[in-house]
Amino acid sequence: MLPGRHGAGVFDELQLQALPCESEWDGSIAYLDRDGVLNTGSPDYINDVGELKVMTGVPEAVGALRRAGFRVCVVTNQSPIGRGLWTDKRLATIHDELEAQLLQADVDAVLDLILYSPHVPWAGSPFRKPEPGMLMAARQLLESSGSIDGFDIEAEFNEARSAMVGDRRSDLRAGKNHGVRVFHAPEQIGLPAVVNRVLDADDEGDDIMSAPV
Repeated sequence: MLPGRHGAGVFDELQLQALPCESEWDGSIAYLDRDGVLNTGSPDYINDVGELKVMTGVPEAVGALRRAGFRVCVVTNQSPIGRGLWTDKRLATIHDELEAQLLQADVDAVLDLILYSPHVPWAGSPFRKPEPGMLMAARQLLESSGSIDGFDIEAEFNEARSAMVGDRRSDLRAGKNHGVRVFHAPEQIGLPAVVNRVLDADDEGDDIMSAPV
């Protein structure tokens, strides 16, 4: 019941692009939900590239995170795969388009890693939000550049500056369960509404009750 990884097997070597900043990476990760944070969400899912609408200011916000020394990881629940509505291949085309639109608007708006949970809510997967498994997996993949053959659920890392941004309570609960700051992004505005708060290391984040269920 592992998560899926865009463009590769989950344990394949991860080739990271250099951060567009002078300092070395200090381990900070911006964990981002997708729908309602990067692109406009839909109650009927984003089913193809024609339905993907990146919200205003999102590319620049992603670029700002990386310029400030954050690795950026998308962690998204995608149960249509588990429900048999469509396949990982269709999801890959959507994520290819998401990456292309971000980079077209801001050359620094690189998504270092995209993980997704194909599991249905009733499967009890530890890699489906609000469980923290995708965040834990992302941390270990980014720390090791993917040169691992399994996840250590007991591993501990310095997440002092890291943050989870989501538009739903399940996103914030996943962040809290992983031990990072959490920020509620209004679903019609997304990441640009909170990016400056994420960049402020003194901002302790939001209470999970600030987000809708």
